[in-house]
Amino acid sequence: MSDFKGIPVVPGVKTAASSGEKYQTVQGFTAIRDGIKAAASSAPVTPAGRKPGWLRAPMPAGRGFETVKQTVREHRLATVCEEAKCPNIGECWNAGTATIMLLGAVCTRACRFCAVDTGNPRGWLDADEPANAARTVQLMQLKYVVLTSVNRDDLPDGGAAHFAACVREIKRVNPATAVEALTPDFQGVMADVATVVDSGLDVFAQNVETVRRLTHPVRDPRASYEQTLAVLAHASRHRREQGDVLVKTSLMLGLGETDAEILETMRDLRAAGVDLLTLGQYLRPTLNHLAVERFVTPGEFEQYRQHALELGFIECVSGPLVRSSYRAEQAMARNNAGLAAGGLARRG
Repeated sequence: MSDFKGIPVVPGVKTAASSGEKYQTVQGFTAIRDGIKAAASSAPVTPAGRKPGWLRAPMPAGRGFETVKQTVREHRLATVCEEAKCPNIGECWNAGTATIMLLGAVCTRACRFCAVDTGNPRGWLDADEPANAARTVQLMQLKYVVLTSVNRDDLPDGGAAHFAACVREIKRVNPATAVEALTPDFQGVMADVATVVDSGLDVFAQNVETVRRLTHPVRDPRASYEQTLAVLAHASRHRREQGDVLVKTSLMLGLGETDAEILETMRDLRAAGVDLLTLGQYLRPTLNHLAVERFVTPGEFEQYRQHALELGFIECVSGPLVRSSYRAEQAMARNNAGLAAGGLARRG
């Protein structure tokens, strides 16, 4: 597959550019490395305190890690594991799993917490991506796969039809594989939300990210707390016609939110019909991004989890190193994705 200029498309392969600098993608458009311009940041250049020991993750290495890395390169797939600088990449890739990022590696939005590159892809799509994603899931013999994507506000439907095509092809080739779709908000267009919910997936997710008061400046101005709640509520209502599709979201902690705001957000999410919730520590990806306001302790994460369960969530996976797709296949075990057995202080 080549782009409109005949250049091979290799999502996830970085060109030479420093964080916050503009660069030219292989598809021929301009993007900003790590999403935020260096001059646009007014955040302090030093973090609020030293990173505690419970946030240390092992360096990514090992045979499993290299195998997954080779697979995603061979099939020209971007993974959020790499693009968002996830601290769990070593653990997940050594277990033979990866969260596949669809619709390219450049996002049309510039959230202040996110290290995915930003730009305007001008309608570019990889027509081979559904087949490549399905083949990768088959090669990795996955029983559960998480698909996510960048925001593509440059596309008329926000990429909903392409996202749905990827889900359908994965299910066709791998009928026993459970599929979770962590989607954009599609600018609140509910027909596009329904397109993805109707694709045959098992879990629909859209991340609220933070509490109402901190939504801006944490998220891009085109995103909003109310819009995400509306998307989740629509997915919850629509899924009743599709069988057992679960609805999921994620909340980052450590950006300055209060306990009262966390509980308020949980109540709002339950009112929207959300089934599954993940809670994790925000970690500053570069000095151009928002600073960490506090490091939430493992004990606090466990308390928040208990509050969520009391409110009626089917499960709340909660811990410092938890990310929205972390151990996603274990959510229905209702044991905090195995974190309790492994020790909250050790693995989040």
